[in-house]
Amino acid sequence: MMLLELKRIHIPPGQRVLFSDVTWQELETILEELGEHRAARIAYDRGILEIMAPLPEHEYGKEIIGDLVKALLEELDLEFISLGSTTFKNQAMAQGIEPDQCFYIKNESRIRGKKRLDLTVDPPPDLALEVDVTSRTHPNIYEALKVPELWCFDKGKLQINVLRDGHYVESQESFNFPRLPLVEAIPQYLEQSKTAGRNATIKAFRLWVQQ
Repeated sequence: MMLLELKRIHIPPGQRVLFSDVTWQELETILEELGEHRAARIAYDRGILEIMAPLPEHEYGKEIIGDLVKALLEELDLEFISLGSTTFKNQAMAQGIEPDQCFYIKNESRIRGKKRLDLTVDPPPDLALEVDVTSRTHPNIYEALKVPELWCFDKGKLQINVLRDGHYVESQESFNFPRLPLVEAIPQYLEQSKTAGRNATIKAFRLWVQQ
């Protein structure tokens, strides 16, 4: 019944639908049915399933910020793995999420070469990014999955949340990139990309990191 309903539902960009009393087995079936190559994102929290279709503005923001993070990691010569909107889930916690972008940095070597991740044995990503144009962020799910750092970008502002004693605390510094004023820099370069272009902005950002 759930799959039949999902096939019939059209979710306009920027909108979301909620399903209640979704079992873990139903979630697994739904994810398989939806497939990996899709625009819609899901969040699952103890029986509540949310499916959301992002806006173009959302996609632009996540791509540019993701590119800035990659440039930063490259300039700092840090090995990393970017897994985009990979589905992270833990059956024991009955929770799952698909970030807009995520990175393994400190734990990169622990998942290098793996084709599938199991959060009951594998570490969560070191950094997750949510561009909250459509108000979809679920920090409680990231907390439960023990993601050390969550970036939320909304209305032109970047909020860095770091995990302390099992809960997120807003911070002016990143765990992964200490001593860099990224709360100011990331929104500035994202805005610059809208007039200067993506390539010129990334080059300017690299110079800023080098200095």
